[in-house]
Parts: sequence; structure tokens; C-alpha cells
Amino acid sequence: MVYPIASSPQPFSQRRYLPIEDHGFIGDMHTAALVGVNGTIDWLCYPHFDSPSVFAAILDAHKGGYFTICPADEDGHRVRQMYHADTNILITRFLSPGGVGEIQDFMPVDPASEMQRAHRLVRRVRATRGTMRFRMLCAPAFDYARASHVTRLHDSCCATFHTEALSLALLAQQPLQTFDPGNGMSPGVYAEFTLNEGEETSFVLQRAGDDGSPGQPLSAGDIEQLYQQTLAYWRRWIARCTYRGRWQEVVRRSALALKLMTFEPTGALIAAPTTSLPESIGHGRNWDYRYTWIRDASFTLFALLRIGFTEEAARFMDWIEARCRESCREIGSGGSLRVLYGIDGRSDLREETLTHLEGYRGSRPVRIGNGAADQLQLDIYGELMDAIFLYNRDATPISYDLWNNLTQQLAWLAQHWQEPDDGLWEVRGGRRHFVYSKMMSWVAFDRALRIAYTRGLPVDWDGLQRARDAIFTEVMTRGWSTAKNAFTQYYGSEALDASLLLMPVVKFLGPTDPRVLGTIAAIERELVADSLVYRYNPDEAAPDGLSGREGTFSLCTFWFVEALTRAGRLDDARLILEKMFSYANHLGLYAEQIGPSGEALGNFPQAFTHLALITAIYNYNRAVEHSASWRGAH
Repeated sequence: MVYPIASSPQPFSQRRYLPIEDHGFIGDMHTAALVGVNGTIDWLCYPHFDSPSVFAAILDAHKGGYFTICPADEDGHRVRQMYHADTNILITRFLSPGGVGEIQDFMPVDPASEMQRAHRLVRRVRATRGTMRFRMLCAPAFDYARASHVTRLHDSCCATFHTEALSLALLAQQPLQTFDPGNGMSPGVYAEFTLNEGEETSFVLQRAGDDGSPGQPLSAGDIEQLYQQTLAYWRRWIARCTYRGRWQEVVRRSALALKLMTFEPTGALIAAPTTSLPESIGHGRNWDYRYTWIRDASFTLFALLRIGFTEEAARFMDWIEARCRESCREIGSGGSLRVLYGIDGRSDLREETLTHLEGYRGSRPVRIGNGAADQLQLDIYGELMDAIFLYNRDATPISYDLWNNLTQQLAWLAQHWQEPDDGLWEVRGGRRHFVYSKMMSWVAFDRALRIAYTRGLPVDWDGLQRARDAIFTEVMTRGWSTAKNAFTQYYGSEALDASLLLMPVVKFLGPTDPRVLGTIAAIERELVADSLVYRYNPDEAAPDGLSGREGTFSLCTFWFVEALTRAGRLDDARLILEKMFSYANHLGLYAEQIGPSGEALGNFPQAFTHLALITAIYNYNRAVEHSASWRGAH
């Protein structure tokens, strides 16, 4: 039965954009949802990370779609948000003189059971003190708000939303009514209800049956069982973390966030669960990060292996090996390794602009897909080989078949490393001879030689050594600026680039080499603002083809900590780490960038930043322990 549509209980025109940092996130390792401190789910792609969105109010507050649970009286309460300890179960609390209520948001996780395929989103609402009246509004906008849907109430507590491509069901324990969200959106459903101390109710969003049925309603006992199973899963998983040094809680929260950004069927790690959250408000620095970058490989494997997650490292290594096999099939026809891939391994990530969405706080364009997939970025071979070197040394010896594939990749690189490329930062202003790209090409050949030597594997020794040594000499001459006393962004420039803080990390030069120290000093002088690091100065660097200024890059700040740690400046490194912790949001999560007033900018949360955080903390802790041990011995 289709019920009459009521007028909106909350005029959608009154909705506002929450700051990016005012969100937590939940997921089931297939997809993830952003949950605001106001109780609104304003981002969810379904059923996978890179599927079209169902809720996208974070990209268009007027018609993007949302799922809100909040006190019916919007004034007079304070909000708090936290994770249930050592889990990815999110708790949003509303505190008022008349009562305290909370929402427990989670997606059930159990990869071994049928439950996983339901991709349920569970919202359990409780009154923990006094009395509180709540309002629930569920207004989906399928396919990035491009597809209309039919809303049906099957009984007073079950609703379905139908499109040609996807149908979802909302199972409730409260009577539902339909309403018109306005702005051309299809009907949603809402409920208002009062809970007294100790009472609870739940709302479950899941895929509808093939026949359009909503599915079997869940009892309070069913919800509690799902909750306990999910709680147990996350606590079992994080218990495998072997890190016992400083800032354990920070490392564990980052590990839990990274696990949420892992696509369980393939082991791929996405860069972020969102698209088009702006690096600069009101400008065009908006990208889709719901994919997996080859560049992240070495950082991912190092971080996972160092804190005990060998199974996740092995799954990701399997994903990398599959991409290498595919790339070798393309090399014969002039192809090469792609910069990034879909979570299922696909390479066609054609970029598209969604002109009907206004973007976060009016920051157009909203993009899906990523044109960087077709760029030439030579540094990815270095990150690939460094990842394989680490895995071969610290986990499991690589197979002969993988080695054969890698030697073909190296042969391709030996023919092309002299070419200009689009660089680490994926600029869209033309190719350059980026120093970082050359350095990482050196890493590719260096790590290959190291693996071949330790394993006795066949390789073109003379060819790889010649290429490695030629790159080293070229970088030391053409990449060095006497005027700046530093390595620069690209040959012939005077611009600095924070990526060159990784020179001692990848062992291109020693951590106290005068040229490394000179580069650190120059970056500290020109790219560091109160410990936060910009990736480059856009007024001096290679044109990136974009307008607007951007914030500081959080991963670059963690690279700065690494460089200072290796240079022996441990007090400075610790102070910067402590300051960076203050820029995390209330849940310990980081977006890609930090804006002028400390606000989060860019896609959120960002995996690369959390990987860099773990690595920086691990290496700092190791350096401090080594220093203490040395002092004790002397």
C-alpha cells in the first residue's frame, strides 16, 4: 500500500553542511557511511565503496539524500560522539536537562556468514537517562541523486525504496509515515517517538528482497546479537595488533580506520571512502578517492607488517600481484602499470562531473571516477618494488612467477625513466622531470637488485645497475639547487617539494647527509607553518592546472616527523607529532589536509595519512628506544 505523503517534518532548505571533521564513520569492509555528530548519515554508497551513493547530503545538502536520527527538539542539547572501545561501533550521544539519549551505529561484520551479504546498516536508539523525544527521517537519493525511486510502506513499520538498479528496505520498530523532502526528491519516510529511561528502538537499512519485499523484521534480541557479534569481531581483530610503544591508542584507532577502508573480497585498500570533498573551499580541487593507488603499496605493507597485521598485508600483496600480471599482459602492446585501480581490479576509471550537485559548501565540481588513472607517474614502480622488497624480507618470499612479471615491469621502466611524467601529486598542468619520480625509479632498480641478490633470482644485473647509477648521478646534479641548498621539485626549478623528505626514508641518501639536512632546512623554512607542512608552494612549483589555495598535507607533516627522527632531532619530532594529534577530529580521524583555522579539508578519512601516522610513530618510538639503549650502554 502507498500511503499519503505528508509535508516535510523538517524543511530540507534549513539543512546545513556539517564541518568535515564533525563526522565519524562505520562500515563492513564493503562500504562505509559517514555519520555526523548531529545523528545524520550524509554519505553512503551501496553496496560497495565505489557504488553510486544512496545518501550524499555532504555533497548537496538540498537534494543529496540523508538518514537522520536526532532529538525532536533540536535546541537545548549537547552532543558527544565516541567509538565503543577497540571497535568501529559509533555512539552519538545527546545530552539535555530532561534526558540523555544515544544512537549506536554499526554495520554487522562477519565475513564467514551469510549476514555479511546483507550489508545492513543498524541504528539502535536508546534513552539512557530521563526521557527524550526523537525524530527519524530517511530520505534516500539513489545514484548520486540522479535516479528517482518509488516508496512503499508494507506495514506500519516497514518501508521499501525501489529503483531499477537497487532496492532498499528500512525495517523499523516504530510506525513510519511518508513525507516529501522537497527539492524534487522522491518521498522519504519519517517517525517521531519518545523513549523513557532504559527503552530502546532500532532502524535497519538493508537490501530489499528480489521480489521487492522488505525482509523479516528484527527483534530487539536480534539487534543485540548483531551488536555483540560485531563488537566481538572488532575486538578480536584489534587484539592482533603487536605495537606496544608510545601512543598505542592512536596507532590502534588508525589501524581500525584502515581496516574499515579495506575491501574484504579483494584485500584492496581504498584511499578514502568519499569523493569530491574539497581541498580548497569553492574551487576545483575535488577528487574521487574511492580507489586503490599503487603508490600506497609500500606504505601500506610497512605499516601493517610493523604492527602485526600480516594477514591483511598478504591479502593486499595478492591484489598487487594480480595487477602486476595484468600489466605484463599489456606491456607487450605498449601498456604499463596503472597509477590506480578499482577495488575489484578494473582499470577503467573514467572521470565524470556531476553538474547537478552543488558540492560541499558550494565547492564544485563533484567528480566520480579519476582521470589520474591514465597519467604517467613513474614513481609508482619504486613504491611497488619497495613494497615487494619489504614483503619478501619480512613476511613471505615472493613467487617465481611474480618475479618474472616484475622483471618485465623493470625492463619497461629502464626504457622510460628518462621521460617527464605527471608526478606524485598528479598535476594537470603538464609533465616535468620530477625529482621524486626519478628518485623512486632509482628505488625500483635498487630494490630489485637487493631481492635478486638475497634470493639468487635471475635478473639483468648490468642493465639494472647502469639504470640505477645513472639516475643517482642525474638527480644529484640536475635535481640539486645550489642557491636553495636543497633538492627541488623538478629539474631546472627552484621550487621545493615535501615529497623529498622521503630521501632518507627510501635510503637514497643517509639521514644526516649534508644535502638531506639542507633539504630539510629549506622545507622547514619555506613549506612549514607551525609544524604543518604544505606539499609545495603553488606560486613557485610546476603548474598544477587548478585554482585556489590548498591546506597543509597531513601525510607530509608525518613525513617531516620521519625526516627529523632519522636526522636525530627527536625533541622536534615529538613536538610536531603531539601537535598533529591535536588536529585529529574528536574520534582520532584525519582528512587529507588541514585548513587555515585547523579545519579538515579533502576526502575523509584518508588512508594515506593514517598509514603515515603509524609509520612515523613506529619509527620515532624505535629511535627513542635505540637512543635510550645506547645511552645505557655508554
